[in-house]
Amino acid sequence: MTTTPILTELHEREQIAQVSDLSTLDDHLSSAPRVVYCGFDPTAPSLHIGNLVPLLALKRFQEHGHRPIVLIGGATGLIGDPSGKEAERVLNTRERVTEWVALCKEQVFKYFDDSGSSALKVVDNLEWSAEFKLLDFLRDIGKYFSVNAMVQRDSVRTRLEREGAGISFTEFSYMLLQANDYLELARRYDCSVQVGGSDQWGNIVSGSDLVRRALQRQAYALTLKLLTKTDGSKFGKTAAGTVWLDAALTSPYSFYQYWFNVADSEIGNALHTFSAKPASERTELIAQSLERPESRLAQRSIAQELTQLVHGATGLQAAQRITDALFGGSVADLKVTDLGQLWQDGLARAELSDRVPLTVALCDTELAQSRSAARRLLESGGVSINGTPVTDVNFELQRTNAMFGEFHLIRRGRKSWGIARHLS
Repeated sequence: MTTTPILTELHEREQIAQVSDLSTLDDHLSSAPRVVYCGFDPTAPSLHIGNLVPLLALKRFQEHGHRPIVLIGGATGLIGDPSGKEAERVLNTRERVTEWVALCKEQVFKYFDDSGSSALKVVDNLEWSAEFKLLDFLRDIGKYFSVNAMVQRDSVRTRLEREGAGISFTEFSYMLLQANDYLELARRYDCSVQVGGSDQWGNIVSGSDLVRRALQRQAYALTLKLLTKTDGSKFGKTAAGTVWLDAALTSPYSFYQYWFNVADSEIGNALHTFSAKPASERTELIAQSLERPESRLAQRSIAQELTQLVHGATGLQAAQRITDALFGGSVADLKVTDLGQLWQDGLARAELSDRVPLTVALCDTELAQSRSAARRLLESGGVSINGTPVTDVNFELQRTNAMFGEFHLIRRGRKSWGIARHLS
């Protein structure tokens, strides 16, 4: 049983996976505001919705008066975390990692308050890791680590046990680098709690152990349950790939649609994990959705809340406008930027030259399997272009009949859509 508000909230949300010493951590967080950190390696030019789990947990620590630190791994990102990986990562160039660090840093500020005594601090571990000399690192940090214990960590053991896999010394050393981050933050900012996903338990415990041994002070490890689908697959993965937080990689419309289409069996966990609504409101939403699953009340609520959080009011408005247009409204209400989102990742698409037969575009957008099937669709009245029914089998898509002189929204039946665009 916990008394600290933040731990009580995380328990109520059923997010806590492992804690190094729950009762002592409870006392520690109750006695004074603490500094809490979470790290993210820049393995892409954007964070993704899986990263929102620890980010929002860290935000809740801030809301309860504690100071959050977000660490972006400019150094560890050059090495690669073996956790959850079946084989060695491809090492990215220094230039690429540096670029990704800057992009990821920029993303995190919108989720936190950056003023007052609990203001967000964002750091890059390359700041101190780049200064290490090998002999100093081995003498000052390596002496605290037992190889016997390191090879028992899940991230290492599973690789050693997998035939033909193994692990390089480069990735084997990752644990030491991450542990040293905790030590450095403890020295610089009096950080005493690290939060992360449950797959990071071994790395985080190594860090808290290092702080205790090197500084003779208490340090805590807390991990959060990884959000997975009922089939065991990663939450946030779709047929099209990862759901990113950057609008240039996942459009606000596709982001909104991801949450709107979360399965009924998964929406409860999603709400408890991501929503800022009080527990009573979340519970009521889930109950209403179970009673009337066709209403998708819970899905619509989380889609609206998270799209506004990640993409702002303008992004949410665009996502809702596109959704309304494709599922019952008028496509005439769409803006050119909305069509740009649909072209980016919302619909099957076809690139056009100046004049292209509609039968060809139907095949290119996979709305028809062949030109003969496309002609039959047209003759049956099952196709519309930019909201207007078309039955002429010889109809051509041209700039003169395109929306904004560029786009054609192709509809087959009631629910199937594609988009064509003049690029040249």
